[in-house]
Amino acid sequence: MNKVIISPSILSADFANLETDIQKVESYGADWIHVDVMDGHFVPNITIGVPVVKSLKKITNLLLDVHLMIENPQNYIESFAKAGADILTFHFESVDNNLIVPIINKIKSFGVKAGLSIKPKTDPELILPYLNDLDLVLIMTVEPGFGGQKFINYCAEKIKNIKKNANNDLIIQVDGGINAETAKICKEYGANSLVAGSYIYNSNDIKSAIESLR
Repeated sequence: MNKVIISPSILSADFANLETDIQKVESYGADWIHVDVMDGHFVPNITIGVPVVKSLKKITNLLLDVHLMIENPQNYIESFAKAGADILTFHFESVDNNLIVPIINKIKSFGVKAGLSIKPKTDPELILPYLNDLDLVLIMTVEPGFGGQKFINYCAEKIKNIKKNANNDLIIQVDGGINAETAKICKEYGANSLVAGSYIYNSNDIKSAIESLR
């Protein structure tokens, strides 16, 4: 995969004007829309749920890249899949290890790509056994829960470990503090998908911001 996939996070968009903000990044070259789902338990913030994903599906042609920062993700796979999620990523830390493969299989049973995410303090070695089952690995370079945090450099080094052990089709995504400078670091390590919220939506030139990440 040579192309770097840019997935703007709507966490930094104007929630009163989501349709406008999503169509704006779509017209300026975004590849996916990143949807952060937070439950106030797994992470301290609360964001959006199934009804919003269902509404987003109606107003964009881009893939909906749904990041479940929630406890018991297995209970919500079907609802998010039927609402229109194209990718469902859940957290390694949110479930017992014996549930990881069944959850991946459940996601795929709905024709949705399956992703697994790790928090900054999680050793990437722990998810290596699951790489062949996954479509995407999401490496968090900030603590999940809030937008606008500063990039944690040592987290990016995990990309190399994942890349070394992955097949060529695996999407290695990075989320947290992504800008033109940190994007370069992640791409050099082998990332091929970048999530950016505030860097894109707070820019005076959204098109140039997206292009600078690619």
